[in-house]
Amino acid sequence: MVNLCQAWAEAWMVQHPKVNVAVTGGGSGAGLAALISGTCDLAASSRTMSQKEIALARAHGQEPQEWKVALDGIAVVVHPSNSVRQLTIEQLAHLFSGKIRNWKELGGEHAQVVLLSREVNSGTHVYFKEHVLSAIKDNGPAEFAPEALLLPSSQAIADEAASNSAAVGYYGMGYLNPKNAAVAIAKTPADPYISPTEETVRSGAYPISRPLLFYSRSAPHGAIKAFLDFVMSPEGQEIIRTVDFVPVR
Repeated sequence: MVNLCQAWAEAWMVQHPKVNVAVTGGGSGAGLAALISGTCDLAASSRTMSQKEIALARAHGQEPQEWKVALDGIAVVVHPSNSVRQLTIEQLAHLFSGKIRNWKELGGEHAQVVLLSREVNSGTHVYFKEHVLSAIKDNGPAEFAPEALLLPSSQAIADEAASNSAAVGYYGMGYLNPKNAAVAIAKTPADPYISPTEETVRSGAYPISRPLLFYSRSAPHGAIKAFLDFVMSPEGQEIIRTVDFVPVR
């Protein structure tokens, strides 16, 4: 969400030049930890707070408030030369858990699959594990394959997928670009294969869709409330579309 938050902050500070909004990345886990420790006013997160995080916040005298500010589809991407353009959730789970290791098993070229993932502190990593890898029910919860490359940012995944013909990765659809090819996803082989677009994310048709969230330590007031009001305003919601996410309003 770092690019989206920066766009909001820049637009809001034009209207409120006496207030500075500092935006720092690092993953959802880092943001929520900063919120609990009191070093930030708002945490942007692409996953919900865990019960452990909520309990820790309450132990610090906080009562976290959640704000659903945007929608996102997690795009699964390959190199444009890759002929595999449709996958089911179960096939994705087998890919990223290492059970499918060669693109030939999916009807593609004879080439070893290169897995690209966000690092474990990323909310996108957590969401993908909980909503995609969970499709594998046998032998307990599935884990990412040990050989998966854990990259520090969505942009790093986009760059690697653009240069590696055997790579497959995932990121928020705001990072889609002509050098990556988005794979259409189906819940099951009997369901339609859906590409990530504003329309399919808003309707819920795209199988890997999620809300993007803000958390405050308690009921917001002052500049924090004013900033959140701007985010939810028509102007703030239109900014979401400019960075290729989906407005909630």
